Amino acid sequence: MTGNHQSLALLLFSAFVAVTLGITTWVSRNRHGSAEEFYAGGRLFSPIENGFAIAGDYMSAASFLGISGLIALFGYDGLLYSVGFLVAWLVVLFLVAELVRNCGRFTLADVVAARMRERPVRIAAGTSSVTVSVLYLVAQMVGAGSLVALLLGRTSEAAQAWTVIGVGALMIVYVSLGGMRATTWIQIVKAVLLLGGTVALTVLVLVRFHGDFDRLLLTAADRSGHGAAFLAPGLKYGGDWTARFDFMSLGLALVLGTAGLPHILSRFYTVPTARAARRSVVWSIGLIGGFYLMTIVLGFGAAAIVGPDAVRASNAAGNTAVPLLALDLGGGRDSTGGTVLFAVVAAVAFATILAVVAGITLASSASVAHDLYASLRRRRGTPRSEVTVARTAAVGIGVAAIALGLLARDLNVAFLVGLAFAVAASANLPVLLYSLFWRGFTTRGAVWAVYGGLVPALALVALSPVVSGSPESLFPSVDFQYFPLQNPGLVSIPLGFLAGWLGTVTSAEEPDEAKHAETEVRSLTGAGAV
Repeated sequence: MTGNHQSLALLLFSAFVAVTLGITTWVSRNRHGSAEEFYAGGRLFSPIENGFAIAGDYMSAASFLGISGLIALFGYDGLLYSVGFLVAWLVVLFLVAELVRNCGRFTLADVVAARMRERPVRIAAGTSSVTVSVLYLVAQMVGAGSLVALLLGRTSEAAQAWTVIGVGALMIVYVSLGGMRATTWIQIVKAVLLLGGTVALTVLVLVRFHGDFDRLLLTAADRSGHGAAFLAPGLKYGGDWTARFDFMSLGLALVLGTAGLPHILSRFYTVPTARAARRSVVWSIGLIGGFYLMTIVLGFGAAAIVGPDAVRASNAAGNTAVPLLALDLGGGRDSTGGTVLFAVVAAVAFATILAVVAGITLASSASVAHDLYASLRRRRGTPRSEVTVARTAAVGIGVAAIALGLLARDLNVAFLVGLAFAVAASANLPVLLYSLFWRGFTTRGAVWAVYGGLVPALALVALSPVVSGSPESLFPSVDFQYFPLQNPGLVSIPLGFLAGWLGTVTSAEEPDEAKHAETEVRSLTGAGAV
């Protein structure tokens, strides 16, 4: 990139960082240090505010950079991510949002522990939540590294490493100082910026083709080198039965994973009532749905205007397709319009990464403090001591995410998020649904459901082509690949549900009918909810 691209993009990004740090500083001065303030922002956000914040939390680097890149490289098969991410919200709306808001307090474990023995359930759910959050954070770190390499024109490992470290440091500051209130406002600002930038790019792509979407698709197919196959299923996932099973596995993980993501579930506790939680989801579905429709235009636009070869040359996984598209739409590499548009997109992408990692880090640090720390101590500490532990945990989680992000820097960010969704759907969703809807569910069933999905999911990923056995693996020089699918969801999600059922039917513990009745009434009516 030229010096103008670099300086303008860095200036815009610095402005966003300054604004968000200002928000964080202001919030930190006005907080009173309670657990409810740190974890849930005092439950004072309106449905519209929370809907924008949920959208800001969900529309990650995987959505903005990864999905468009996959569509640019693989055409129709890349659409699976857009469809899966959006359809998942129907599961959240109808099965999770209101019930979780009524039954819990701050975390997923609160919902399950309401009718089980607390200590084993909190340790299991807390471990799973932290694992999912770290996997999700890795994807954002990879996006940050890819973006700075393009922005600064430096592909060296050192440049990417310092970027990832910088993003990690900022997210630690946001979470440890501002808590949920600062994180929420950062996500709202980011959602507005991202939606505005995406609308502008979509309009410019359609104007380039005079509003003729058919012409856009045909041009993308011609430039792809695959012809009509680019617009038909099977380019990425249709080669053999392994690829087809991978397609089904990924689809299952995307549709079911959202309802088990800790940072999404924690957003339902920031509103005062269950009705507000449901209205938040309705708002977020509208915003997210519009955004994913636009990523389809951007993906095919990148294929038609930039070309898959140029996208792949810049970043093999396709993570830089949208910034390259912006550069071309603005007038080219050396034009003022191209410089401005590229800088705006780069700054918005950076903002996206910062806002999302702040939300995920907050949710995972809450699980460490509220679930793991409180349970392993055997004696619950004061709310202030929990908040102190949460702030400390944010540092440790940030360091772990940075290290893993450096290791996985060559993988597509949407693909990495798919792995996080698979683990969430395997470990968190079974225990959540069983706790809400199965009268006979027991503590052993809850623990087995979590570990019965979490351990197989992680083990299958470790033994898959993602880690070894192919040139695109994390460790391409070794081969301990024994599981052929890249996404474990097709196997690990049923195992999670099966383990929960098996643990319950083999348990000597009598299910507590009174607690189930209380949970059922609370979940459906909100009576007694916090």
